[in-house]
Amino acid sequence: MGDPSERLGSEGLDSGVSAKFDDLCMEIDPPFQGNAATAEDWRKSLNKVVPAVVVLRTTATRAFDTESAFASSATGFVVDKRRGIILTNRHVVKPGPVVAEAMFLNREEVSVHPIYRDPVHDFGFFRYDPSAIQFLNYEEIPLAPEAAYVGLEIRVVGNDSGEKVSILAGTIARLDRDAPVYKKDGYNDFNTFYMQAASGTKGGSSGSPVIDWEGKAVALNAGSKSSSASAFFLPLERVVRALRFLQTGSETYVDKWKAVSIPRGTLQVTFLHKGFDETRRLGLRSETEQIVRHASPASETGMLVVESVVPGGPGYKHLEPGDVLVRVNGEVITQFLKLETILDDSINSNIELQIERSGTSKSLTLLVQDLHSITPDYFLQVSGAVIHPLSYQQARNFRFHCGLVYVADPGYMLFKAGVPRHAIIKKFAGEEISCLDEFISVLSKLSRGARVPLEYISYVDRHRRKSVLVTVDRHEWYAPPQIYTRDNSTGLWIAKPAFQPDSLFLSSGAKDAGNLASRTTSLSDEHVCGGHVSEGNNQELVDGVTSMETNYEDSSECISHNNGSDGVVKKRRVDDLSTDESVADLSLNESQETKLEKSGAIQDDGFMDYQGATAATANASFTERVIESTLVMFEVHVPPSCMLDGVHSQQFLGTGVIIYHSQDMGLVAVDRNTVAVSSSDVLLSFAAFPIEIPGEVVFLHPVHNYALVSYDPSALGPVGASVVRAAELLPEPALSRGDSVYLVGLSRSLQATSRKSVVTNPSAALNIGSAENPRYRATNMEVIELDTDFGGSFSGVLTDEQGRVKALWGSFSTQKKKKRRKVKTGKRRNETIFTRTPKGYQMLKFGSTSEDHQFVRGIPIYAISQVLDKIISGANGPPLLINGVKRPMPLLRILEVELYPTLLSKARSFGLSDAWIQALVKKDPIRRQVLRVKGCLAGSKAENLLEQGDMVLAINKEPVTRFHDIENACQALDKSNTNDGKLQMTIFRQGREIELLVGTDVRDGNGTTRIVNWCGCIVQDPHPAVRALGFLPQEGHGVYMARWCNGSPVHRYGMYALQWIVEINGKPTPDLDSFVNVTKELEHREFVRVKTIYLNGKPRVLTLKQDLHYWPTWELRFNPDTAIWHRSVIKALNCS
Repeated sequence: MGDPSERLGSEGLDSGVSAKFDDLCMEIDPPFQGNAATAEDWRKSLNKVVPAVVVLRTTATRAFDTESAFASSATGFVVDKRRGIILTNRHVVKPGPVVAEAMFLNREEVSVHPIYRDPVHDFGFFRYDPSAIQFLNYEEIPLAPEAAYVGLEIRVVGNDSGEKVSILAGTIARLDRDAPVYKKDGYNDFNTFYMQAASGTKGGSSGSPVIDWEGKAVALNAGSKSSSASAFFLPLERVVRALRFLQTGSETYVDKWKAVSIPRGTLQVTFLHKGFDETRRLGLRSETEQIVRHASPASETGMLVVESVVPGGPGYKHLEPGDVLVRVNGEVITQFLKLETILDDSINSNIELQIERSGTSKSLTLLVQDLHSITPDYFLQVSGAVIHPLSYQQARNFRFHCGLVYVADPGYMLFKAGVPRHAIIKKFAGEEISCLDEFISVLSKLSRGARVPLEYISYVDRHRRKSVLVTVDRHEWYAPPQIYTRDNSTGLWIAKPAFQPDSLFLSSGAKDAGNLASRTTSLSDEHVCGGHVSEGNNQELVDGVTSMETNYEDSSECISHNNGSDGVVKKRRVDDLSTDESVADLSLNESQETKLEKSGAIQDDGFMDYQGATAATANASFTERVIESTLVMFEVHVPPSCMLDGVHSQQFLGTGVIIYHSQDMGLVAVDRNTVAVSSSDVLLSFAAFPIEIPGEVVFLHPVHNYALVSYDPSALGPVGASVVRAAELLPEPALSRGDSVYLVGLSRSLQATSRKSVVTNPSAALNIGSAENPRYRATNMEVIELDTDFGGSFSGVLTDEQGRVKALWGSFSTQKKKKRRKVKTGKRRNETIFTRTPKGYQMLKFGSTSEDHQFVRGIPIYAISQVLDKIISGANGPPLLINGVKRPMPLLRILEVELYPTLLSKARSFGLSDAWIQALVKKDPIRRQVLRVKGCLAGSKAENLLEQGDMVLAINKEPVTRFHDIENACQALDKSNTNDGKLQMTIFRQGREIELLVGTDVRDGNGTTRIVNWCGCIVQDPHPAVRALGFLPQEGHGVYMARWCNGSPVHRYGMYALQWIVEINGKPTPDLDSFVNVTKELEHREFVRVKTIYLNGKPRVLTLKQDLHYWPTWELRFNPDTAIWHRSVIKALNCS
């Protein structure tokens, strides 16, 4: 367990959750040894040292081993000027892919790449090109581990708390402190002593040299304790050894650096140094203690004791916790340094150990293992997940065998199935998995859309396997699976395809659609296993390349904190399964009909069995029995790679109603707080029949809060198709105040639940304010309110006594100001936490002033039935492939103006005449209101014609009192070709009546269908919620930056979301096409000048360095001809 107050110096990592016993050391000043150093001596020393100390800005581009993907700043110092070698900490160099720059004192910046990171101890080396430093005179800092002693006055020179140069004074108090424990599931050093001093270092100081008055480095700063001023320093003996190997090996390389092998041996055993008093209690015999004391220096106070043994290692089943080490190869060993020296010199050889266990002496012969052989240097990336062999570090933390299949980041495909970070995959698609190659082999045999079981174990519940269903991505949300392998010469991780080109996994999803029904049906009864997701699992998605951000903060804050994610779980936690491929040819219906005929022999028996299974519903009300067969439960998942349109979560759950069901197509209506964007994976669970099948988003209403999702009826099978039906819609007559209705929905167990309620307000006008991160919000809607319901998380339908649907009881999302909470973190960071709500996991982001809330209201069914009629009868819009058949989808003519009602009594105060008041009362004696303009959408045809505060009195001389009147007037324009799509509007503005011809806009129901990912940010055309803010940049509008990825160049250089990109290198980018054309010309590692405009209109110019190696430019576009989201690379680096 890690001490919460012990932390790594630069990364600001979350510390462990439980306290450690490790506070026995007394923080006292040791006796001061003679030190004649004067202030002048220190001044001269620091003048030599400071120029050799650099600020390291590192970006971990992928999660790997113990680390997450994030950007940070730390410190390093030059230890070999001629070869360009910089020493820093291992947790700065990172075990995985990293991009880094070093900034010298005079602000010269050079690229650096890692050449070594120790598998155990907290040190590593970067290398830079010495010739790149042209204007600074500096000298390397010599390493002098022998110069450290208790009482030595030291200075820590580094980049403390983000400051360019900081010099902290201290005195070494201990040389034999146990290695600090930072996290129970992260990096920890072991099998070494640490030094301790009260120098009070903080974030950014990792890798700082600890120097004496002569300017020699006596230790390496590594971490600190936030509850006190204690700082922890790594001794340099092993550092000096590693540096000598690098220097010796590099002598033979002239043109470029080549990898140097540094021998490191291990028994996979952790030792602790225990005092003689403790070893006696462990059973050490007196005669043995006498021998050890006689063979050791007089200052020796203890011996090495086994703390833990990694399963499967050389010491497993030979050594046990509590064993006291006496001799190695006949030599008495009481210090870590001597033990490691023997191990490093004995790789693949046997060594003799003498131990004492409970007073009994034992002799053992153990084979020393190569430590680098159990340190992974490659990983598989699939659907955003990072999977690699379990490292020695994590095997020690979790007590698992090294080399098991370890999930460093679950990404999208695994996360939606419920696989957490740090999981160990044991079985996949029915095959036992013991190594990564076996996992890749099984994965290569799966086709897109396949659903297969996966079993895993977790260190928090290691004795039980958990089973989930994993769905292979049907859409091309991510690049094909790749294997990244570390090149120790260049420091880069080189990617290559994980599969052969003829792999089923790489085949087009459309080709596999014909098998959709059989795959889905055969596994539908297994999905109960998919319900296992722990609360912590939802939080884990913040790590890694898949996590996306929307905030825009100061870059200095971003660099010094661990990554957080914006928008992870909003409504209720679900396990997600992505959908299968859409059908791409017309032959599917024929094949499925044939299959149904062949299955006819079992249909009757199955139907009878199901009728018996549903006998338990006999106690349900008549309304429940009627409507239950029309209700559908939604599980919706939004891939992090395409969280567009400001969508505020990655997982949603809600209830929809079937509004159309035939042999060829089924349609379900649901609110847009469940299906928010079209770039989603939708899974449908039917109340009428126990089956789960994928759905496809086919229509998103641009104004009203509903979406239509299609499904393939043949996927239900013969029994399911016979019991599932469409609801009877009853748009007229409209509900009135006092009407009795039945609110019917589904419980979590897919049981119909209902209650009788009374309509209290059939025409309540919605007024939902803009969110901090602009996203869809319902506007210009009148909704239905009831006297009683089931709470804010229950959705369903409103019906009459016969079960006819009068309204969709849908969920709406809004933001409310949250109360200020004092949070003491001890670090400068932007932090994300999650709290449980009735709807699921609510995300709270520190620094945000609002939090999300949901409420439910009734959506009149007439709005949905109008669009349904157009789809069935044949609309006038572009075709969309639905279940293998291209169907024209409707286009909607709308007035892109946000309106709100004002009472006529208020309107009179503004000067509205009695004649108009009487006309409006006569038009609608119940509402007695007039509509006013709240704002026009930027870029709409109504912009610059209508102004805020205008009262809309009439359209085409007909008085207008409600939103529906305007919708009817827009629809009438489609039937008339005489007015070019313009409305003749009568406006009351500042005491005058004005006649205006206002243009309308035609919109489809596709939503955003194209995004570009450049340098790790999602770029799209401004969506309606952004345009609803009322303005677009004057510099030609620009493209809108919706999200950003942790570990990306935009993260590294602080170019955050919620802003427009209007220029790149002085070239305008008014739309996506021009943006793509400009970015195509940019080269790898080229600095780019970007001009942006924030949502508040504030301009900004910043620079960033493009990284095409880890972050190629790619595009995701929806193809209506195949109903598939296709991914294409715009520009990438050819590593071959």
